[in-house]
Amino acid sequence: MPKVSIIIPAYNAMTYLPETVESVLRQTFTDFEVLIVDDGSSDQIVQWVSELEDPRVKLISQENQGVSLARNTGIAYAQGEYVAFLDADDLWTPTKLEKQVICLDQNPSVGLVHTWMALIDCKGKSNGRVMTSNAEGNTWQQLLEKNMVACSSVMVRRCCLQNVGGFEPHLNFAEDWDMWIRISAHYHFAVIKEALYYYRQVPNSLSKNIRVLEQAFLFVIEKAFHSVPPKLLYLKKHSYGYANLCLAWKALQSSCRDYKLARYYRQKAISYYPHLRYSHENIRLSVAIIALQLFGNDSYSKLLELAYALRRQILSFPNLDSINSFKIIDKTTQ
Repeated sequence: MPKVSIIIPAYNAMTYLPETVESVLRQTFTDFEVLIVDDGSSDQIVQWVSELEDPRVKLISQENQGVSLARNTGIAYAQGEYVAFLDADDLWTPTKLEKQVICLDQNPSVGLVHTWMALIDCKGKSNGRVMTSNAEGNTWQQLLEKNMVACSSVMVRRCCLQNVGGFEPHLNFAEDWDMWIRISAHYHFAVIKEALYYYRQVPNSLSKNIRVLEQAFLFVIEKAFHSVPPKLLYLKKHSYGYANLCLAWKALQSSCRDYKLARYYRQKAISYYPHLRYSHENIRLSVAIIALQLFGNDSYSKLLELAYALRRQILSFPNLDSINSFKIIDKTTQ
């Protein structure tokens, strides 16, 4: 039996999937299986996997059912003691699995270990930013407020997944947040404070995704607070505040960059949780909204590129082709 099962849901993902799988095959820890769950794709994924020479990579095909059920299928087939999740367009640094396996082996009370993440664009170019998290130990109350755990950074004991159940079948957004809340109610978390994976930011259609994401947040929050102790119910407004702040950023990061919608969600966030007005994230968001409104989409894009270039230079951020030596300790807050 392999020590680790890696689950990669894939739906028409061949644009990035080969690079993603290559980052897995370069791991310094090698006792793993890779379960690629083809969720009804119409691309060349079956042929591509059949031509791979590494027997650790396996393809599971199913009709299109969404990312949650694809991950659940992978969990059902998984043989490893530990399970790691990886989206089909993200990348891992070579020591990710090794460091997480050591963490779980040496800390039997920990059910899940995650890492920090670095951001790249659709072409694999970094913007110099690392998203950090201090969610460790008893994280349940922290996770009630907001999701602080990135899905492609996670390694979890398979027994934890068996005990809490699978991903919510009808959720294709925020399904990981719901899962981490359920796991954190029973198990301690650990975090490796290094950026051991790259999250690829791919602009999506605003109209298609943001309303669905909003409904997913609503479902997760209402479900999470359904049975919390009365003394913690005040956190519900905090949770809605952080969720709306996230939606505001999504409006700016979409292909059409709707600053009016971003401003709407920003105001909702502050109305739920007034303390957010003074947060670092809200200040950044407010500056971004003003810049987009004043300069327009094209000039705003150029300003972002300049800001990213300066940040990469200041942090001496490596290029994607130097992933083998990638290690960043950056105190940028999420």
